[in-house]
Amino acid sequence: MRIMAFDYGTKRIGMAVTDPMQLIATSLTTIHPEEIWTFLADYLQKEEVETFVVGKPLQMDGTASQSAQHIVGFIRKLKKTYPAIPVVEIDERFTSKMASSVIAQSGMKKQKRQEKGLVDTVSATIILQTYMDSKAF
Repeated sequence: MRIMAFDYGTKRIGMAVTDPMQLIATSLTTIHPEEIWTFLADYLQKEEVETFVVGKPLQMDGTASQSAQHIVGFIRKLKKTYPAIPVVEIDERFTSKMASSVIAQSGMKKQKRQEKGLVDTVSATIILQTYMDSKAF
């Protein structure tokens, strides 16, 4: 079964998934928040997901950031809609900066690097990889 991660934003949600053996984290897509529930229903009919991982925006002192209120609502609906799939929250501080750095070093053409959703999917992949690394020990 797969693990699915979300980098939730009010304009875009970046998503990443593992392979069925949970060895590799891969960017999946970026989607508008209004379309997430239809997308998830379709995806979960085709693929089994064991765990949802959601990036939790924290400030430097560890307290919730201003955008955390939006994630609370998303997580609540995720748990209500899919009660059999556990939801894990992961500290997402610096993931957008890390994603931007990875993209800049990737060798992609400038036009591709400037796609707004790219940072979100790469951030979701970093969130997922962080979770996978924490489970490895």
